[in-house]
Amino acid sequence: MDGLEEIFYTLRQNKLRTALTAFGVFWGILMLILLLGAGRGMQKAFSDGWSNDVADSIWIFPSVTSVAFMGFPIGRQINLTEEDMAAIRQQIPGVRYISSENPLGTFTGSDISVTFGLKSGSFGVLGVADQYFNIKEKVEFNDGRRLNKGDQNENRKVVVIGTKVSERLFSNHAEAIGKEISINGIAFKVIGLFFDKGNQGRMSERIYMPVSAFKKAFGGGINVALITVRPQPGVNGIELEEKIMQLLKLRHKIAPNDVRAIEVANKARDAEQINEVFTGLNMFIWMVGIGTLLAGIVGVSNIMIITVKERTREIGIRKAIGARPNEIIVGLLMESVLVTGVAGYTGLVVGIGILEIVSMLLKKMQIELPYFQQPEIDLRVAISALCLLVIAGLLAGLMPALRAARIMPVEAMRAE
Repeated sequence: MDGLEEIFYTLRQNKLRTALTAFGVFWGILMLILLLGAGRGMQKAFSDGWSNDVADSIWIFPSVTSVAFMGFPIGRQINLTEEDMAAIRQQIPGVRYISSENPLGTFTGSDISVTFGLKSGSFGVLGVADQYFNIKEKVEFNDGRRLNKGDQNENRKVVVIGTKVSERLFSNHAEAIGKEISINGIAFKVIGLFFDKGNQGRMSERIYMPVSAFKKAFGGGINVALITVRPQPGVNGIELEEKIMQLLKLRHKIAPNDVRAIEVANKARDAEQINEVFTGLNMFIWMVGIGTLLAGIVGVSNIMIITVKERTREIGIRKAIGARPNEIIVGLLMESVLVTGVAGYTGLVVGIGILEIVSMLLKKMQIELPYFQQPEIDLRVAISALCLLVIAGLLAGLMPALRAARIMPVEAMRAE
């Protein structure tokens, strides 16, 4: 207790110096917390903002050959089929779900005229196999239901529509369910309403129907424009992709080294690349943050050196009347740890508070930025940073404290 009173007395005697030193530590931990939180917000935006597909989905697109093989010329168009899907399901272990996409117009365009009464608009229309929304399970259904196996098997003329479609064709979303819309003059019943934030929300300008009803109404045979696969839990998505590509190249007589005939977008590979980028970014953030912290710690060390110099006579007197070196070291280290600990904890609390306020405002005001989402920080990381700061403060005061412990009483009496 007496030791703490002595420390507080010393700090009060040098208020400005103590405040400036504490501010350096406070600012260092504050900047580290804010940088880590902002980095996490950016990572969430890149991971989730551009797609509503699950992180392990694989999307396979047919293209044209770029290598001559088995007598076939370069530039041969590859067409994937429902038979390819059956072969993947039967011959490739580890496949959890498999589905397809078949656009009535183009994949990326909103080019099909759709009408309801006197209202009309142009949207993307696609036929999909029954497991499609098991693969795109993150798509939010606000009303109604998803397409299911019964819709597929019974060729039901039903559709699920995106919120952008509903806003254009109906007065309100609740009105859409159960109504019939006309696609190229053919009536389809709306059974579900979804929101897909992919491509900055433009994926909600789509209409999906069972592939069986799609082909019955608009044709297309056994060809599929795209195959999508989701692996079973624990199955490596990149290895599964390689096995599927080997099978498809064998079935379509494609050269093993032809990388253009069939193109693949593997979300597991994309996620791996994103994680690598943000691992580097987090390392940079830690370097900058620790550099800022070190500046504050150097300030603490300098203050302790000055403190020891100013208190040389006092320390000598204390040793002369029986104070042990360990008591002097502990007293000075407590002063160093108290300054860094209190300032660091304050910076930690303020930093987390700022992140929470920003996150709350973004959520309350429904602001969706393309490169930034609600910032957050792992509390364990924050506490680890604070512990690191306290240890650094302890080390900062150690050398001056050891120097003080070595002061001889006779020499201290001579000090001015």
